[in-house]
This record gives sequence, C-alpha cells and structure tokens, in this order.
Amino acid sequence: MARIEGVNLPRQKRIETALTYIHGIGVKTSRIILSAIDLDLNRRVKDLTDEDVATIQKELKHYILEGDLRKEVRLNIRRLQEISSYRGSRHKKSLPVRGQRTKTNARTRKGPRGLAVAGKRKVAKK
Repeated sequence: MARIEGVNLPRQKRIETALTYIHGIGVKTSRIILSAIDLDLNRRVKDLTDEDVATIQKELKHYILEGDLRKEVRLNIRRLQEISSYRGSRHKKSLPVRGQRTKTNARTRKGPRGLAVAGKRKVAKK
C-alpha cells in the first residue's frame, strides 16, 4: 500500500484517481503532477515501485496539502471573521457565504428544520 503525505492510497485504483484522496489534490492537479514526472495515468497504485512513490512525493513538495492546507483555510476564515467582513459574518452564523438563497434550500448549512408548531396539549381530567 502506497502511503503519500500521510494518506493510504487505495491499491486497486488508478494513480490518477488515487492521488485525489489527498486533501488539496483534484483530478486536474493529479494529471499535472503525473505528467510532470512522466508517469502513466492508467497505472494502478499496486504496480508502483518505491522509486515512483518517491518521485511523486518529491513533486508534491511544491504544493500545500493536507494539514497545512486545512490550517491555512481555517486561518483565512478566522481573518474574515475578525475584520467583520460580510463573508466572515456569514461564516459565524453558519449560513451560505456565496450569495445563495436561504428562504428555501440551504438545509446543509442551516441544519435540520426546527418544529414550528407545538404539539397538541392533553386536557387534564378532574
């Protein structure tokens, strides 16, 4: 099993797809990385040699990935909140940041609906 940047890559998948399991690498970046080191996109992770893994790791040093990327994003959001920008206030309120509507939709950000109507009261018997 190939372990790159602290992530275990799935053995049966193509290397192009397997690299996307690393936070910060998408399909396009994966293709750029593999073309830079002249590695076939269709090779499986299980077929990689230790030298191939080492060259991939060397190429990944040029990118911000995993923990460093998560930290940078978290700091960017905190900066927006501290300067009281509109986007920062939307992050604080857990609402959509990029102009989406919230009257309907936005359930992923807002969470499940609350119950607006109280339940029926039971009448007390004398």
